[in-house]
Amino acid sequence: MTVSLAILGAAGTVTGSCFLFETAQARVLLDCGMFQGSKTLKALNYQPFPFQPSRLDAVLLTHAHIDHSGLLPKLIRDGFAGPVYGTRGTKDLCSVMLPDSGHIQELEVFHLNRRNARRGRAEVEPIYTQADAQAALKSLRAVKYQDWFAPAEGVRARFWNAGHILGSASVELEFASEGREGAPLRVLMSGDLGPRQKALQAPAQAPPGGVDYLFCESTYGATDRPHITPADRRQHLADMVTAAAPGTLLMPAFAVERTQELIVDLIRLMESGAIPAAPIFIDSPLAIRATEIFVHNARDLRGGGDLARIMRSPHLRFTETAEESQAIAETPGFKIILAGSGMCDAGRIRHHLKRYLWQPDTTVLLTGFQAQGTLGRLMLDGAREVRIQGDEVSVRARIAFMDDYSGHADGPELAAWVAARQPVGAGVFLTHGEGAALAALATRLHEALPQLAVTVPALDDRYTLLPDGPRPAGGRERRLAPGQVGGLDWHNERSRLILELSDRLEAAPNDAARAAILQRLRGALNG
Repeated sequence: MTVSLAILGAAGTVTGSCFLFETAQARVLLDCGMFQGSKTLKALNYQPFPFQPSRLDAVLLTHAHIDHSGLLPKLIRDGFAGPVYGTRGTKDLCSVMLPDSGHIQELEVFHLNRRNARRGRAEVEPIYTQADAQAALKSLRAVKYQDWFAPAEGVRARFWNAGHILGSASVELEFASEGREGAPLRVLMSGDLGPRQKALQAPAQAPPGGVDYLFCESTYGATDRPHITPADRRQHLADMVTAAAPGTLLMPAFAVERTQELIVDLIRLMESGAIPAAPIFIDSPLAIRATEIFVHNARDLRGGGDLARIMRSPHLRFTETAEESQAIAETPGFKIILAGSGMCDAGRIRHHLKRYLWQPDTTVLLTGFQAQGTLGRLMLDGAREVRIQGDEVSVRARIAFMDDYSGHADGPELAAWVAARQPVGAGVFLTHGEGAALAALATRLHEALPQLAVTVPALDDRYTLLPDGPRPAGGRERRLAPGQVGGLDWHNERSRLILELSDRLEAAPNDAARAAILQRLRGALNG
C-alpha cells in the first residue's frame, strides 16, 4: 500500500498544523489548525482547503490549541462528516476553545466591517461562526492514551502523552502494507512536545523506536535554555512582578495551560509573601472556562491536588463581561491583568495595550513564543510605536520576556527526544518551526545522528512515503512561496512605514520641512 503525504501547515512557520495522509483506501488528516502571524499567512484561513473535506475518513487531533484545531468548524461546515479523534482532555478543551474562536472571529469581523463601511470597502465574512463551532463539537470522539484504534480502513493509531498541555498527544500511525511481508509502515508525529520541567504536565512519553518516519516539532530548535527548577521559575516570576510594582502588569497569556500555570505560581508567591499582594484579573472568558476544565481534570495534572484551592483565592478576579473588563482600569494601585491572546493578536489584551502601553509605569510581560508578524513579536523586537485596531500607540511601557513557562521543549530536549526514538528506518521530518529554529535543529541532528536522513519540508510539499525514504511528489501549486510563510509581510512593512513617516513629520523643524518630506514621498509614489 502506497502512503502519500501532503504537508499543508506548520512548515516554515509554527502555526497552521495540518498533514494529509492518503492511501488507496483511506484519507486521514492529522490536525486542522489555524494560521497565525502575518496577514498574508492568516489569509490562508479564508481560502478553500487544498483537498476535498468530504473525501476525508477521519481527523486526528494532537491537542486543542487553535493552531492545531482551529479550522475544524470550517472543515465540517465545508463537507467533512467523519469522526474527529482526540484524548479526553483535548475533547474537553475543544468544547470551549472552538466556540470561543468562532465568537472572536464574529467579533473581529464585526469591528472590521464597521471600519470597512467608513472606508467604502466591501464587507467580509468570518471564517466560521460560533454556531459552526458548536455544531463541530458533535464530531469529537475521546480515545485513551496508548489504546490502539482504527480511524480508517488499513490504518491504526494510538496517542501518547506529549507533555505539552492538558490532553496533548504524539500520534503513532500504522499503515497496512502490501509487499513488505505484512509489516506496516509506521509513522510517529510528535505534536507539540513539552519541556521536562513543565509546571502542570508530566514528561512526554512515546514508543521507544523502530518507526519508519518520525515527525518532530522545532519551535525552539535554536534555543538552549538553562536548567531551572520549579523554585527557580517562581523566583524569576517574583523578580518580574516586583519590578513591575507599583504600576500595572499586563501579562498576555494563552488561555489554556499558560494562564493556569501563572495563576498557580502567582498565588503561591503572594501566599508566601514573596511578591506584594494584588488583585489578579483573569480577563478572558475562555481562560475562565478552561480553568474549570483543568480543575475537573486535576487528577491528570502534576500537582493538580492543590489546584481547586488555589482557584478559590481571594486575590483572583474573574471578569466575564466586556463591561467588567473595561472597569479594570478603575481599580487603583498595583494590579496584574492576564488576558488573551498570548501573541497579542486578538482578544481583550489589545484594549488593555491601547490603554496602558503608552504609560511608562506599565510592564508588559510576554511569557511565550511570539510568531513573526504578531503584535507581541513587534513589541519584543523593540518597536517604538505599534498599530492596534487601526490606531497608532506609542510603546513607552517596559517590555519584558520570560521563557520559563514555555510549553515547548528546547533544542537539546528535541534532539534527545529524536535520539530516544532510534532506530528510525526512513527519515525524520522537521516541522512546526520558523527558519532559524528548523535549521538549528537539523544541524543538531546531523551532528548527533549523522546516519539520520533529515527533511525540512516547505508549505504544500507532497511526498510518497516509501520504506527506504520519502520521494517528492507533484501536486497542487503552492499557496504561498516559502519566503512568504515565516516572516514579515507587506502589511507589517506598511505599518512600519506609516509609523516612521509620523515620526519624521513630528521631528521636522517646521511646516516647510514637513511639506518637503511629503513632496518627496509623493514623487517616489509617482515613480
